[in-house]
Amino acid sequence: MNISNQRRTIAATLALALAGLALAPAADASAARPDPLQSQVNAIEATGDVGVVAEATDAGRHRFATAGVADTATGAAAEPYDSFRIGSASKTFVATVVLQLVGEGRLSLNDTVAHWLPGVVSGNGNDGSKITVRELLQHTSGLYDYTEDFPELASTAGFQAGRYTTYTPEQLVAIAMQHAPDFAPGTSWEYSNTNYILLGMIINKVTGHSWQDEVDTRIIEPLGLRHTVIPGTSPALPGPHLDGYSDFGAGPTINVTALNPSAADAAGEIISTTADLTTFYTALMRGRLLPPAQLAEMETTVPAPGLTVIFPGVRYGLGLMWIPLSCGGGYYAHGGDIPGYSTRDGVTPDGARVAVVVRTGDGDAPSLGSEHAMDALVDQELCASGPA
Repeated sequence: MNISNQRRTIAATLALALAGLALAPAADASAARPDPLQSQVNAIEATGDVGVVAEATDAGRHRFATAGVADTATGAAAEPYDSFRIGSASKTFVATVVLQLVGEGRLSLNDTVAHWLPGVVSGNGNDGSKITVRELLQHTSGLYDYTEDFPELASTAGFQAGRYTTYTPEQLVAIAMQHAPDFAPGTSWEYSNTNYILLGMIINKVTGHSWQDEVDTRIIEPLGLRHTVIPGTSPALPGPHLDGYSDFGAGPTINVTALNPSAADAAGEIISTTADLTTFYTALMRGRLLPPAQLAEMETTVPAPGLTVIFPGVRYGLGLMWIPLSCGGGYYAHGGDIPGYSTRDGVTPDGARVAVVVRTGDGDAPSLGSEHAMDALVDQELCASGPA
């Protein structure tokens, strides 16, 4: 899993060349000033994270910045094209496929879960006949989040014991069904990974193919996302990548890179890079993936009070967040967290500006300093040319 010096040198050289092309010609005085993107990346690393990679794009002008290491064992530096687990940023990919099926007339946002998955959501007050596809996408279903009962996410010992376990979507949903719903469908908002496990199952019922295959054929291949991978049950990250590290809030810190991601499934399984995520969000906002009616549905948001501690003023659409900018206006995004990795991103409504940043490790998690530093980076880069 170690990266050869030669491949890292090639990647670094290419990144520097791209950055040089994007920034040239530059006056000597401006060249002496510190790059604000690099300054923000350094600030994130300073909170205690292991490695940080960021990319900012404005009207086709790409800039990269890195800090820290990709692998503490070898000391290899984090590089611009290293891949990483994107966690819940996967949800926007899944939501895009669902909305494509809606646009094709094969699925309705008003279809119930029970229509496609009879008997799956039942027991303890759960009733799939009262929950719609829209409510799954928007986290207004009221279904309990199965990850709250997941030992792999609760402690170092739990992670080590279960990191290679294979789960089926049915098993993950069954964990949630052991609990009563948090509220009646459509009456409130609460983030629940269970919603997207069910959406992956619905994609399979509608198309006859797995959600992984549909994301691959509908998004990854058409956009040429050569470094975006849906690993299934494979625990490894292919090619040059960032290793992940976590102490699960109590220590000790361990390398958590190897993980059977079936535990996340459609809620957070995908591996990607900052460059591929930039391409994806640009294409999405510019209408290359969804018809106008379905993109408008995705962008129609409701208050998301459970996320306001991290994102003040945030609203949630169909697999997409809307977050205010300090300079006015706002941007669309979907962050992602999975053991060892935290991803934040943002794209302006016209797709002209994109910022993506990933950190490995936990940083100063209790004080949210690392989190706020990542959010500041996205806000800074999207505000660089004025309000969005």
